[in-house]
Amino acid sequence: MKINDMRISAIGGTICSIWASFSLGDVLQTVLTAALGTIVSFATSRLLGRWNKKAGNKKL
Repeated sequence: MKINDMRISAIGGTICSIWASFSLGDVLQTVLTAALGTIVSFATSRLLGRWNKKAGNKKL
């Protein structure tokens, strides 16, 4: 067996063991959490932008 074949076998085994440790529920929970974090971050930055505009107009 060549060293290259051993590397491919080791990488394949590692990927298969990692893949088997994930469940669909974990993946969905991660996706939903990331989406919620993105929405909250976007909304916060928009609100802060509007707040800074209003505060800037009062200083003039």
